[in-house]
Amino acid sequence: MTDTAALPAALQEIADDFADLAAPQRLELLLEFSEGLPDLPERYAGRLGEMEQVHECQSPLFLVVEVGDGDDDPRSAAEQPVHLFFSAPPEAPTTRGFAGILHEGLDGLSVQEVLAVPEDAPYRFHLGEAVSPLRLRGMVGMLSRIKRQAALKSQA
Repeated sequence: MTDTAALPAALQEIADDFADLAAPQRLELLLEFSEGLPDLPERYAGRLGEMEQVHECQSPLFLVVEVGDGDDDPRSAAEQPVHLFFSAPPEAPTTRGFAGILHEGLDGLSVQEVLAVPEDAPYRFHLGEAVSPLRLRGMVGMLSRIKRQAALKSQA
C-alpha cells in the first residue's frame, strides 16, 4: 500500500531530482549523496556504541538523532529541530548515499515534520531499478529508527 502523504519540501526536491534521471544517472546522484554525507562530529568519533546500528543495511551503518538546540530552547517538543548523524564506511557508497539523502532531506526539520514523513518515502526516490530491494530495506530501516529516536528524545 502506498502512502499519499506529502514529503517535506527538501526531501521532495531530492525525490524529484531522482525521478528526472534514468537509472544509471540515479546511481551517479546516489554516489554524490554518499560523498556529501557529513563526517561525524568529534563527540561521536570512536563512540559507535552510543549510536544505533541499522541492521537492515548490508554495510555497517550507525546513526544517532539529537533533538533540540539546547536546554534553553523555548519551542515545544514537537517544534524542536532534529539533527541526524551517521557513520558508514567509505566503501559502502549505496548505504552512505541513503544516509546522505535522509540527512539532506530531514536534518533541521522539526520533530513533528520528521514524524510526519510517510513510511514509503524511501521508495519515492525511484531507486528500485538501480538498487536491489534488499538495499532499499536499509533505507527503510534508517527512516524508522530516525522517527523512533526523534519521538523518544522529544519526550525527554
